Amino acid sequence: MLEFDNVSKSFWTGTRRKVILDRVSFRVELGTSLGVLAPNGTGKTTLINMMAGLEKPDEGVVRRECRVSFPMGFTGGVSGKLSALENARYIAKIYGMDPDYIEAYCKWLCGLGEYFDQPLATYSSGMRARFTFSLMLALDFDMYLIDEGMPATTDVEFNEKAGAILKERLRTTTLVIVSHGPSVLEKFAQKAAVLLDGQLYMFDSLEEAKQLYDYETQG
Repeated sequence: MLEFDNVSKSFWTGTRRKVILDRVSFRVELGTSLGVLAPNGTGKTTLINMMAGLEKPDEGVVRRECRVSFPMGFTGGVSGKLSALENARYIAKIYGMDPDYIEAYCKWLCGLGEYFDQPLATYSSGMRARFTFSLMLALDFDMYLIDEGMPATTDVEFNEKAGAILKERLRTTTLVIVSHGPSVLEKFAQKAAVLLDGQLYMFDSLEEAKQLYDYETQG
């Protein structure tokens, strides 16, 4: 379970205070994936970073009673100076998992060949995406966080292999995906919410959430 209890978050932009959340409370239960619709500029990335623990609330409490992933595609936890092998083993130790297993799983899935032993700084953006996606799947979280759509690379074979694993994983895990596009959420979300003006409006269906979202963004 992931819970926000009376959480507030805002930033000073230099000219005004931008409110992301204003005393917001909600809960994501394991087994019920949530899609959050949010117009660009409303704080999608901040919200998902708070879920992951990468950013702290100004007020209130964020509770994580399950293994919550870092945002899919997030690269702040890996070092460009280290190889994929070294990064995999380091991250495994942080999460209390077997480094040998995480290394072997990532090496098998990302298919980087000899580059697996080279620093991440030498990788193309596609190679880096393959590694971070493989690392996330290797860690096997209870709840996966995705900011703005499913990650994809130009490597068709990798996309098919990783996509099949994620699809199977979602049968036993929970997904929170935040996007400005309703179509992105349709395949994955059982419940939906809309982030607007510092408030998170929860709905039992994506269709209900889309009605509010369309009214506010197209009206």
